[in-house]
Amino acid sequence: MAEDSTIPELEEAVRRSVEAFSRRDFDGGLAIHWPDAVWDTTPQGMGVFEGREAIRGFLQDWLGAYEDYEQVIEEFCHPGNGVTFGVLRQRGRLPGSSGSVEVGWAAVLIWRNGLVERGVAYTDIDEARAAAVRLAEERG
Repeated sequence: MAEDSTIPELEEAVRRSVEAFSRRDFDGGLAIHWPDAVWDTTPQGMGVFEGREAIRGFLQDWLGAYEDYEQVIEEFCHPGNGVTFGVLRQRGRLPGSSGSVEVGWAAVLIWRNGLVERGVAYTDIDEARAAAVRLAEERG
């Protein structure tokens, strides 16, 4: 994707990545990230992961806790200047359980040349939305 990727191109890339992670296809999910991408989960209290391998390890640990897992995008927008915002919902079932755990969260992604350079995961969706808008304005 070019630097001026369209909203549909970015959204489709994120959808493919989310679907790949839901299948536990980590290579497919990480394909939209730079090799030295950063995934920041400090707003969720879990730390910063630098590089695809560190991000992969975090996600393998996270998804490995669930016997069944799926994630969907509920909202996606592009406030501009290489910043996107998405609201996601994850649902997972722990081994030996008949019930599932469900959580909503938000991601702010910074793109460079069609790949994710940095992602920040938030539990507070309004905080994430405000951060995405502020970041897009700062990068303008």
